[in-house]
Amino acid sequence: MTQPQMRDDTGKSKGTVVAPFVASEERFRLLTESVKDYGIFMLDPEGYIQTWNEGARRIKGYEASEIVGKHFSTFYTQTDLDDGKPARELFIATKEGKYEEEGWRVRKDGTTFWANVVITALRDSNGVIKGFGKVTRDLTTRKEAEDLLRESEERYRLIVSSVKDYAIIMLDPEGRVVSWNEGAYRLKGYTAQEIIGQKFTKFYEPEDIEAGKCDWELREAIATGRFEDEGWRLRKDGSRFWANVVITALRSDKGELRGFAKVTRDVTEKKRSEDRLRFAHESLEIRVANRTRELEKAIESRDEFLSIASHELRTPLTALKLQQQILERQMKRAKDGLVPVELFQDMIELTGRQVDQLTNLVDDMLDVSRIANGQMSYSFEECDLVKLVGDHFRSFKHQFEANGIKSTFHSDSEVKARVDLHRLGQVVANLLSNAMKYGEGAPVEVSVFRAGSEALITVHDNGPGVADANQSRIFERFERAVSASEASGLGLGLYISRQIAEAHGGRVDLVSAVGEGSTFTIRIPI
Repeated sequence: MTQPQMRDDTGKSKGTVVAPFVASEERFRLLTESVKDYGIFMLDPEGYIQTWNEGARRIKGYEASEIVGKHFSTFYTQTDLDDGKPARELFIATKEGKYEEEGWRVRKDGTTFWANVVITALRDSNGVIKGFGKVTRDLTTRKEAEDLLRESEERYRLIVSSVKDYAIIMLDPEGRVVSWNEGAYRLKGYTAQEIIGQKFTKFYEPEDIEAGKCDWELREAIATGRFEDEGWRLRKDGSRFWANVVITALRSDKGELRGFAKVTRDVTEKKRSEDRLRFAHESLEIRVANRTRELEKAIESRDEFLSIASHELRTPLTALKLQQQILERQMKRAKDGLVPVELFQDMIELTGRQVDQLTNLVDDMLDVSRIANGQMSYSFEECDLVKLVGDHFRSFKHQFEANGIKSTFHSDSEVKARVDLHRLGQVVANLLSNAMKYGEGAPVEVSVFRAGSEALITVHDNGPGVADANQSRIFERFERAVSASEASGLGLGLYISRQIAEAHGGRVDLVSAVGEGSTFTIRIPI
């Protein structure tokens, strides 16, 4: 190539020099040929390769002698060739001045790589296309990483969207729903179209929203990274479920808050089971406490019974012992002719009454034992209740009179029923005895009548009456309306009487008021 000549003002030559643009071209050639990470080469207007740098050799595997003069379509896959992609790229670069894309390209050995390609149209000063500059980068490693990340994200998305037993949703930093999986739809009833963009407060009860619970949960998640809670949440249809909720704050690599992940489980059945178990435990504790109180009461009753029994038994025993000593002395004096024999009659009668009292006490205790063990025996027969009650009334008549008590007896002419004479007589005697003991000397009225299908035996006294609080208690074992110091007895009579009446298919009722006396009624079915 002829070098340009430098001339002076007279036109004479001053010698040959290197033009500045030639030096610039050389520097550019050295620069492009030295680049190893980019394939930089020139194409003629038809797309044939004119230059080849070291980067192009390293990326595509061709030596310059192998590829210069070949068409750049050599680097394209068969699919792209069939589609006419190389010619289309040059057309676009010619029209717009530049074409850029990423796609698969082919190396000399047939392997493919993911390339970033920039094709630039080169024009002269008149705008005529002189060729194209083509820069190629191998981004295969980056694409593989992106593909792995994308596949990982897709797998995660598929996992999250497929989970049906957990509501897994994303919230933006303000608490608005930005993603919604199948589990969330199944659990809460909203479709993604209905709920995305809405505040997550829609799942909370009004009182929780008013109390600021939703904002507080997000603040806790921001402060500690994670918040967990169990409580009532709402479905779309307004129904409630007991939820286990975990909210996790999501941050960028720089620590900036990007939103929240929210996982919700329906644990209603678990809560119900726990509630049932807790209720069972509480009920058991209550039953144990009640049973403990019953046992304590039973122990108290036992102790009171033992105290009363010992007192009640000691009194006639002491009298009997005294009677025995008196009888022994009087018998000795009678033998000596000092006292008449008739004197012993009163002592014998008194002793007999003491023995009867002891016998009754022992019989009552035996009856309570029989009732408790289900061994109380009955022998039913047809009888006239008027005669039965009248006989007992008359046997008590002299005791009423001795205590200054006015007593009356009223009845139908005859009232027949099948009863155990001994046991029902025991009930009548007990009620008459109570009227005498607790009536404080007031009149006593006894009656026997038929009322429909029932026989009614009533014993009414005009004594002080029984307070409402005591009316059911006095029918229990060892219970009395007054203290042991006020009246004798073990507190078993009414308990035994009620059991006997119920064994007859009937009952014993009490109607009483303080200051108005008491009426006990034995009801026996006919």
